[in-house]
Amino acid sequence: MASPVVGKKRLSEGLTVTSKVFVRSRNGNASKIVREHYLRNDIPCLSRACQRCGELVAPDANGQLPKFILSPEPLQLKEVGRHYVVVDTNIILQAIDLLENNQIFFDVIVPQTVLDEVRNKSFPIYNRIRTLCQDNEKRFIVFHNEFCEETYVKRLDSESINDRNDRAIRQLCTWYQEHLQSSGINIVLVTNDRLNKESAVKNNITTKNLHEYVELHPNCSELRDLIPTEEFKQREKVEHFFENHYTTSRILGGLKNGTLYQGSVNISSYNFLEGEIKVASLPKPLLLIGSANLNRAFNGDQVVVELLPKSQWKKPSTMIIDDEKLNTNEDPNNEDTQISDRERRLLTQDAIDTQNDSSEVQPTGRVVGIVKRSWRLYVGQIVQNSVSKNTSNSAKSCFVKLMDRTLPRVRIRTRRANELLGQKIVVAIDSWPTTSNHPEGHFVKCLGESESVEAETEALLLEHDVEYRPFSKSVLDCLPPEGHDWVVPKDLEDAEVLRKDPLLPKRKDFRDKLVCSIDPPGCVDIDDALHAQQLPNGNWEVGVHIADVTHFVKPGTPLDAEGASRATSVYLVDKRIDMLPMLLGTDLCSLKPYVERFSFSCIWELDDDANIVNVEFNKSIIKSREAFSYEQAQLRIDDKSQQDDLTKGMRALLRLSKKLKQKRLDAGALNLASPEVKVHMDSETSDPGEVEIKKLFETNSLVEEFMLLANISVARKIYSEYPQTAMLRRHNSPPATNFEKLNDMLRVRKNMAISIESSKALADSLDRCVDPNDEYFNTLLRIMSTRAMTAAEYFSSGSYGYPEFRHYGLAVDIYTHFTSPIRRYCDVVAHRQLAGAIGYEPLDLGHRDKSKMETICKNLNKRHRNAQFAGRASIEYYVGQVMKNNESVETGYVIRVFSNGVVVLVPKFGVESLIKLDDLTSHVESVNFEEDKYQLTFTTQDGKHQRTVAVFDQVKVEVKSILDQSVGKRKAQLVLL
Repeated sequence: MASPVVGKKRLSEGLTVTSKVFVRSRNGNASKIVREHYLRNDIPCLSRACQRCGELVAPDANGQLPKFILSPEPLQLKEVGRHYVVVDTNIILQAIDLLENNQIFFDVIVPQTVLDEVRNKSFPIYNRIRTLCQDNEKRFIVFHNEFCEETYVKRLDSESINDRNDRAIRQLCTWYQEHLQSSGINIVLVTNDRLNKESAVKNNITTKNLHEYVELHPNCSELRDLIPTEEFKQREKVEHFFENHYTTSRILGGLKNGTLYQGSVNISSYNFLEGEIKVASLPKPLLLIGSANLNRAFNGDQVVVELLPKSQWKKPSTMIIDDEKLNTNEDPNNEDTQISDRERRLLTQDAIDTQNDSSEVQPTGRVVGIVKRSWRLYVGQIVQNSVSKNTSNSAKSCFVKLMDRTLPRVRIRTRRANELLGQKIVVAIDSWPTTSNHPEGHFVKCLGESESVEAETEALLLEHDVEYRPFSKSVLDCLPPEGHDWVVPKDLEDAEVLRKDPLLPKRKDFRDKLVCSIDPPGCVDIDDALHAQQLPNGNWEVGVHIADVTHFVKPGTPLDAEGASRATSVYLVDKRIDMLPMLLGTDLCSLKPYVERFSFSCIWELDDDANIVNVEFNKSIIKSREAFSYEQAQLRIDDKSQQDDLTKGMRALLRLSKKLKQKRLDAGALNLASPEVKVHMDSETSDPGEVEIKKLFETNSLVEEFMLLANISVARKIYSEYPQTAMLRRHNSPPATNFEKLNDMLRVRKNMAISIESSKALADSLDRCVDPNDEYFNTLLRIMSTRAMTAAEYFSSGSYGYPEFRHYGLAVDIYTHFTSPIRRYCDVVAHRQLAGAIGYEPLDLGHRDKSKMETICKNLNKRHRNAQFAGRASIEYYVGQVMKNNESVETGYVIRVFSNGVVVLVPKFGVESLIKLDDLTSHVESVNFEEDKYQLTFTTQDGKHQRTVAVFDQVKVEVKSILDQSVGKRKAQLVLL
């Protein structure tokens, strides 16, 4: 038992230390533990109305004085007068979008106590409130009450941590109120905690709950809908639609003894009532079937599940189920208890269809706890038939159908429902009680008319959690003051130049090398350039030169923090969302032709068979001779009349790249595929013109091979120097279960098979799967194989053993990303580690800390995945716009067959779409679904013919674009011909 003894002493002017001494007894032995907490009496209030704090402040470790942010003339409202606001933890967690709103909440004090609690409970919201505190327009500040002698409070013996924290917030309010008394500025504590509010009132602190504070504002009618709601008004008849989740102690016990499992829910895009969870200890994913077993879990939630009895195990659904028909006439004010009955009938029929064959039966489970919600801001549209015809101004319930079809409708209350019909809106989710069939949330903002480019673009960025707001002033202040006039110094030995950049003499001068870049057409953020020249011994000197971003982006700066947070640039059809400010990305770092630039160079000596004889790394200076597009470079290489040294170097690069590629393929590297298309935009109107499949040249492969070689070489170097924290990228081999369905389809429909014992076996078997009657079949199979793969991921080298570093797809033992630092933060870290490894400059401690590196990698993986999905969504939107007025007949391929529909991929447009049974036939009684043969037989609409459609079939479809009214999203509609 530990018993504390509290002490306090002054160390120096402005600094006090409090200490607690614990005497702990263990196994009869007593030990003394001393914990010290340092306090100051010179922490400023940061109000420009204060006359006293200016004399107290001292510079920080960097010699910077704190900035006084809070206005001397803050907002004046009835009841509270001129005031500053103090918020507690739950206000930030529940109403962060309201705090960010530019119509309310100015001059806000965030106690350090609150900030720490927010960080522990939601790191994304913590990042958002930190961003607010860096934005001087709304004037948010953090006050370090835990280190201020006059605001620090000790926890009492009988006091919970939450109660102590609430008391600390109240103490801060009292101190500010007394400190600013002469200025006439009041302090208003905004809290929704009833007990905290009552205690604050007793302490004579002006206190309002969120609703009361909003109502004080003259524009409150515009803000009411933004207030999060804990729950909607109590229904007359309380009915529980869901089981309560297990208690924390029961969950922890179950996870420990192996009776419960934890994982991430993945809801089927074809059946919103079915999800699955991959559990490391189980050979097959756990199926979650029906809303009762999903038990209020959202797609992406971290949940705890328990297994259902074996008699309830079954195969995945062969039926397409969406919530459109299930919820057509649902009343948002009253729960429709018939939904679950309709749902049960669908699931029962599906069980009858599948229970006879146990070969693909999977264990089923039920969600009994939610560890971490994936909730974020969601985009959707108000469901028209859920809006009351009553035109009164009182708030009414209505449903919002989200863009993500795997998610349920959300009930909100708003006064503007009729006004918002047909608009894309943003909602936040507040809760999902057991007494509601639907999650409950609130309106955040309106994006604009459905299908407008601005609304659709912002919607897809929000849907994929892409940070797209302009860079803050603190970030832009980190850029070189010369702006676009910055140049590589002419005189590298000038004393003033060396004073500013003492590392300059360590750079290699490669300005004489015949360097060029090869990129997609119109590329302005040029990360990489290459050169090749023959050496006297007959070997080749080959250089990959990468933009030296880390010369401008220094660790610990707001610019670095922003880059780490964004993690990657996002490429949409019509715009690019940059990871770094444009000044760097498209100018100072970009390896543009005809200008000198700083670079990080990887220089090999290769023999004539592309074997590495030697490799070295240098920070350098280059001057690119040309910036080619892939097509321009190909034309130049192929033009026999071009015999200049630059062209000869490019030809050597192409020849060597072919040998490198063959070596990779021989080692088992995969040549997979995805349906990549390009949307051409009108240069004057920015309207989408046409869609075409991306054309690849040999020069695409040329660049790819040398970038891969650079990434592998750098990975080896940084791992040798930093074996615990090297920034690497791995690609795990796919579980055999991922390919079971695809292999069975191949066996049944084509009498073929693919092997996944190794990447080499998979590559060879894919090469053998050729249909002489359909040249596209092999590409289709590679697309489907890509979808069965696990995703590659960034990781810190100390997280895995060396055998697990392997990149399955590339068939290499170690790999990283080094070649695109303008658009990927992983590459920035790799650059810093490589600079440390070659002794150019010391490595920042943050990149030598295992836990910090793991945090960086986690964010990188999330942001990288989101950027990919956002890019695909952008292409999907613009393809829909192109098809809107261009109906055509195209070749498609059946890739999935269900009992009530088929999924067809159209390669020309890179789109896949569901053709429901209702659109195939009106003779439902004639339908015969043969699951074991992956085929569906039905009578044609005219009733004259029987038709069979099966997986891998080539079909002709009429392609047109329709607006899905339920989500306000245009999609391809296919009609089987």
